[in-house]
Amino acid sequence: MKKVQFFLILAVLIFCFFLNILGLLKLVPIFITAPLLFVALITFISFLNNRNRFKGF
Repeated sequence: MKKVQFFLILAVLIFCFFLNILGLLKLVPIFITAPLLFVALITFISFLNNRNRFKGF
């Protein structure tokens, strides 16, 4: 299940990155694509950070 979540979050991150590239080309508004990329990056980093956390005895 963790691998499925990892690849799903990674796919969303890649999609948001390409959407942001389209925003830089002025095909999509950049004020919509930039927050999407930011949220995807924060989600990916928090997922990587919480994987190996010690939960106590």
